[in-house]
Amino acid sequence: MFQPNLDQKMTAAAEAIQKKTKIQPQVGLVLGSGLGSIAEEVRNPIVIPYSEIPHFYKTTVEGHAGRLILGELNNIPVVILQGRFHRYEGHVMEDVVFPTRAICRLGIHTLILTNAAGAVNTRFRPGDLMMIEDHLNLMGDNPLYGPNLDQLGPRFLDLSEAYSKNCLELFKAVAQEQSIPIHMGVYAGLLGPCYETPAEVRMLRVLGADAVGMSTVPETIAANHLGVKVVGISCITNLSTGLSSVKLSHKEVIENSALGTHKMKRLINQALPRIANPTEEGS
Repeated sequence: MFQPNLDQKMTAAAEAIQKKTKIQPQVGLVLGSGLGSIAEEVRNPIVIPYSEIPHFYKTTVEGHAGRLILGELNNIPVVILQGRFHRYEGHVMEDVVFPTRAICRLGIHTLILTNAAGAVNTRFRPGDLMMIEDHLNLMGDNPLYGPNLDQLGPRFLDLSEAYSKNCLELFKAVAQEQSIPIHMGVYAGLLGPCYETPAEVRMLRVLGADAVGMSTVPETIAANHLGVKVVGISCITNLSTGLSSVKLSHKEVIENSALGTHKMKRLINQALPRIANPTEEGS
């Protein structure tokens, strides 16, 4: 029985998406827990359920709608993944990052990854935004594990600039112009689905983490492997274990994501035109 390789799967998914629309997206967005409403800003949207795209799966986590959306955001053609897959759902890493790889195959040059994250830095509060400067991969897994397809990217990937420094400076400038307070920091990606113990949070702080979550790191690696620039934005939705007397819950994450969603919408909307043409912006 014929088993398509990863490159063939990516092509099949991209072709199925392109049959629905002639839009050629320049920028991709992945929307994390509770942040799906950002997609409501898209003009003339083409909405495709994940179930209609080859090799995609149905999302199982609350706050992840499981839809791909193409359209214009502030006059820039974009493709949006409204919901993501996680390793803790039982997916292998190749499947976790497959939607990211599929939208990269559509020709985007920049990928904006958003997530809901817990505060490790004691200065952070729910509703704050953090631009990701770097990450710690503590998931015990990697999407590049296994045979490498040289036509996708190098066997040994350089991650000295996993998050585009030029894009980071651009977003910082936009945040200052729009009076949107943001933090800069390091995101720690853990496997989940358990929230961290107080000892683990103390460990993360010692390791240099400012926020912690269960996503984003694999997608960042996969996009970099394909030569796509990455921007990471965390919406701080809770204080990590040991920083608050309140027990953590996904309900709290979803509710508190609303505190930062409006700021994130403004930030992304205003930054998009500047990253749409990397030649002019020098990014």
